[in-house]
Amino acid sequence: MRTTIRTILLSLSLLLVGAASAQSADLIAAAQAEGSLEYYANITSIDPVLEAFAAEFGVTANYTRISTEGFAATLLTEFQAGRQLASVLQAPLPLLEILKDFGLLQPYESPVAAGYPDWSRDPDGMIQQFGIEYVALIYNTELVAPEDVPTSYMDLTDPKWAGRIVMANPASHATTIQWLVGLLEHDVFGSEDAWWEFVNGLAANRPMLVASFGPTPGPIASGEVHIGISMPKYIVTLAPAPLDWARVEEPMFGTPRGIALAAGAPSPNAGKLFIDYWLGTEASSILAEQVGEYVLAPGVYPPIDGIADAEVLPLRSMTDEEIAEWGARFAEIFR
Repeated sequence: MRTTIRTILLSLSLLLVGAASAQSADLIAAAQAEGSLEYYANITSIDPVLEAFAAEFGVTANYTRISTEGFAATLLTEFQAGRQLASVLQAPLPLLEILKDFGLLQPYESPVAAGYPDWSRDPDGMIQQFGIEYVALIYNTELVAPEDVPTSYMDLTDPKWAGRIVMANPASHATTIQWLVGLLEHDVFGSEDAWWEFVNGLAANRPMLVASFGPTPGPIASGEVHIGISMPKYIVTLAPAPLDWARVEEPMFGTPRGIALAAGAPSPNAGKLFIDYWLGTEASSILAEQVGEYVLAPGVYPPIDGIADAEVLPLRSMTDEEIAEWGARFAEIFR
C-alpha cells in the first residue's frame, strides 16, 4: 500500500511539473514575442540580474532608476498623461501601496513565490515582497575593539560614542523614522520610557546626520566616525573595507521591498516573466551574494558572517502624516 501511495504521489507531482512547465513555455514564448519590458525601480547594482535574465530568455529589461522621493509622482504623472511606459515596478512597500491605492497595479501572483513567507503576499495579489532593507549597527573593525562592539542598540547611548556615530537624518529620512518608531512598536526596550531614553541618549551623542543610508558607510570605512546606523549590505559592496555589523541581542528591522506588475503594462507577459525570474533562486542569489541584499527566497542569504542566523523583521508601513509628525518630533531632538 505504501508503495502504491508513493507511486500515485510521484505521478501527480510529475503531472503538476509538466503543467507548470507547459505554462512557463507559453509565457516565455509570449514574452519573447514582446521582446522587452520597461522596469522602474530604485535599487542599485542590479546589472548582473538584468544581464542574466536577458541571456536566459532573450528578453531585455530596460531599467529606469527613480529616487524614492520621486517614485510615486513619476508614475502618477505618466499614468495621468496616458504615456505609461513601465511594465514592472519595484520599490519599498509603502510606495507600491500608494500606487496600488491609485489603481496603478494589477494582480499577478507568481508561482515562484510559493515558498515565500505568508506575510510577504499582498492579500489582493498585486504586490509580492521579495526582501527587506535591513538596518544594523555597522562599525569600523580597525577602530572599534571587540569588547566595545555594541551588544544592544541601547549601547549607542554610551558617551564613549559621542561624535563617533553616523546616521541618516531622522527629521527627514523616512526609513530611519520608521526604524526608530519600529523599535518602540516592537517593544525592543521594554517600555516607552526606555525607548525615549534611547532616542535622547543617541541624540546626545551628536551623530553625524546625512541625507540617506547611501552616505553612511563612507565615513565609517574612512575612520571619520567609528560606527553608524546603516545597512549590512555595504559590508559586501564596499569589501574589503574594514566593516562589520554588531550582533546585538535585539532583532534587525527594515523596510520591506516589493515588486508588482503595472496596470496596463505595455509588455505584460515579459513583465510576468521578469517578476518570476526576479523572485527565483538565481536572481535572489545574485542580489544576496553580489549586492548584499536580504532576500526572502528560501535558503538564500548574503555572504555576511552571522546573517543567516539573525532575526530580521519587516517594519510597518507608516502613513505620510505619521512620518511627517515623527520627523518633526525628531527634528527637535536631533539638532
